[in-house]
Amino acid sequence: MSGRPRAFVSAFGVAGHVFPAIALARALHGRGYEIWFETRARWRDVVEDMGFEFVAAPEYIAFPGPWPGMPSTPTLPDAVRSLLPIMCDARPDVVINDFFTVPAALAAEVQGSRRATIVPHPYPVNEPGLPYFMVGLLPPRTTFGAAAWRAARPWFARRARRQRRELNAARAELGLPPVDRLYGAISEELAMVATFPQLEYPRRWPAHVHVTGPMLFELPHPDVELPEGDEPLVLIAGSTAQDQELRVVRTALDALADERIRVVATLNQRGMRWPGPAPPNAKVVDWISYPQVIPQASIVICNGGHGTVARTLAAGIPLVIRPAGGDMGENGARVAWAGVGLMLPRGVFGPRSLRLAVRALLADGRFAARAGEIAAWSRRNDGAVRGAELVERQVSR
Repeated sequence: MSGRPRAFVSAFGVAGHVFPAIALARALHGRGYEIWFETRARWRDVVEDMGFEFVAAPEYIAFPGPWPGMPSTPTLPDAVRSLLPIMCDARPDVVINDFFTVPAALAAEVQGSRRATIVPHPYPVNEPGLPYFMVGLLPPRTTFGAAAWRAARPWFARRARRQRRELNAARAELGLPPVDRLYGAISEELAMVATFPQLEYPRRWPAHVHVTGPMLFELPHPDVELPEGDEPLVLIAGSTAQDQELRVVRTALDALADERIRVVATLNQRGMRWPGPAPPNAKVVDWISYPQVIPQASIVICNGGHGTVARTLAAGIPLVIRPAGGDMGENGARVAWAGVGLMLPRGVFGPRSLRLAVRALLADGRFAARAGEIAAWSRRNDGAVRGAELVERQVSR
């Protein structure tokens, strides 16, 4: 075993969680760390190409119980136990879990290793007086509104309380004490919130929580040929994990077919073929390089996945968001609150409303100006570099 510091990084198996974890691991690797990277098998080649040791994560964990039609094992304690020999061999100086991945965090606690967590979207722990996370509403403007959110907090927290009970049951099976806090998968030693501070509502921050800025990583991809012309370019970005029916792509192509703009739509599903014709002003592809296309766009239309939002704002481009699920409604609310785009919820979203939203963003330069301010901040602040600095500080204590 070399004398280099070692980090064990664990990430949920979708791009919006794997990419920030890879970005942080790459920054640590550049500082001399040996990296063990646990995620699903589909990412093995990417992980190994980065020079990391790949650790296969379970494709399925029966937690809190078996999913419909699925086996009753492995349970969460089973997954933790299977990791312990690997961690014993790796002897990491720090274990870093993605917010969605619990086994590595629990295995680190069993072994007594230092722990850190990447939160790849706004901080989910509720601040009294603010809307509960994932409700997707703007912060109150009055003391009455803040008081109403405080009063409603126990009701909105019921799911998190249930998850705490389920987690504590697994902890008991592993011989670990129960946790009193909600969101028990977030480390109390170091939590790195990989979003823009401009998207965080004003709140009190615990000393161990740091908003680093997004941790950006992209898979290489050949450039695509963009539609010819000088008209504004609008990018329609499908979701890698939600909206499998491609409602955003279909609606946006319909809404913008007769507009004096150029359109590129990416399905964000490698190898997927678009089943129908595209409008004359549009091109549809299965995948694109965000660094190639987004900086050339005037607007990005998407479901609001944090990875797409972060990459878009890092380029200074405003957004139109139609949330599809998960944290997307929350991201859409933060974008609207920051003045860098518009959110069209499910009951409002349609060809006419989307067309009007695109026209509004093109006509009102304040959205692009505010997005440009975030881009300027992003050029001065690399989230992965900041995260690596925080991890090194933690390890050196």
